[in-house]
Amino acid sequence: MRIRNQKGFTLIELLIVVAIIGIIAAIAVPGLLRARMSGNEASAIGSMRAINTSQQNFSQACNGYAATLPVLGAGKYLSPDLTGAVAVTKSGFTITLVSTGMQIANPPMGCVPFPGYYATAVPLQSGSTGTRTFATDEQGTIYQDNSPAPNMAPPPQPFVVNGPISAIQ
Repeated sequence: MRIRNQKGFTLIELLIVVAIIGIIAAIAVPGLLRARMSGNEASAIGSMRAINTSQQNFSQACNGYAATLPVLGAGKYLSPDLTGAVAVTKSGFTITLVSTGMQIANPPMGCVPFPGYYATAVPLQSGSTGTRTFATDEQGTIYQDNSPAPNMAPPPQPFVVNGPISAIQ
């Protein structure tokens, strides 16, 4: 009798390789998700800074602040990725801007200024796209709220540093 020369892997060898790949994936995936959330939150903070800068530029020209993101975009004060609508989705966060106070009377030509604004960044999915919410106003300080889900609301005005709410900048 001749013994056949078998080539290939046995079922047990394949199962061991699959188990090792599964263990490596289980270790790597949570770290990748945390890195993604961290990047999304950094983008949201950057968006808040961009809004503060654009509002300061708008204020110098119009003696007040813009009411919405599209107003800042129309005046070329803010980049198009933040000015498509009243609420913009960017990097897993919903970015919004609203005016505060009554419209300022007798504004410069072509301006519709308000005495204040309130901008927010809220994750689309708590725990998946971000774990913190952010807000800023005409003072320029960015605040974060570390409240656990499902209480994912931006820091309310007037801003008060206590508990889960703290200043970033």
